[in-house]
Amino acid sequence: MKKLSQILLALASFGASSLLVHAQPAPKIATVDVVKLYIGYYKVEEQVAKFNEEGKRAAAVLEKMQAEGNALVEQYRELVEKTKNPALASEARSKAESDAQKKGEQIQAMQNEFNTLRENTERSLQERNKAFREVILEEISKTSTDIAKKKGANLLFDKSGPSLSGIPTLMYSDEAYEITDEVMKELNKNRPAKTTATPSPSVPSTVTAPTPTRSSDSPVITVPGAKK
Repeated sequence: MKKLSQILLALASFGASSLLVHAQPAPKIATVDVVKLYIGYYKVEEQVAKFNEEGKRAAAVLEKMQAEGNALVEQYRELVEKTKNPALASEARSKAESDAQKKGEQIQAMQNEFNTLRENTERSLQERNKAFREVILEEISKTSTDIAKKKGANLLFDKSGPSLSGIPTLMYSDEAYEITDEVMKELNKNRPAKTTATPSPSVPSTVTAPTPTRSSDSPVITVPGAKK
């Protein structure tokens, strides 16, 4: 009798747990395209324009330094040629050699300054870009989550990113689950009236700005014969 009671109690417990399992609500899913939101967010557009302007200003400074350095290189070459003149007096030759050495040191100092400015500019833009991107992605994530919750969703998927295998993490989703447009509207509700759109679709996952580079038409500032 005791054994029968234990069996009945066990069955009753199993039935209760089964009812609890069946009582769980069916998952409600929402999907969002984070890359599309990132590209279309007005704050990103503004920051891209800002970084572009800073990159252009830095490039202009570097181009000016490069032109000045190339002029020094020409002066250096003239002095070197002067030292090779057999008709030049010994004293004049010694002075030309001294002047050439000083000019070479001046060129090398400018080369170092040029490289330092270029590297610092690139590093600064990259670091600020990374910090900005993290803040924006957090905003997008929070806004997307809030809207998904308001719609009663208990699962939210980003449909834009590939998995480690290279294929999309979310291979298919019905448009009925899509909330990207609603999130975009919420993100851009405070867009300033005069904001000019400057999206960067070629690199959608990050803010990009031109980094100052050497022109292909201009030689690098170098001291002839000096080691790089």
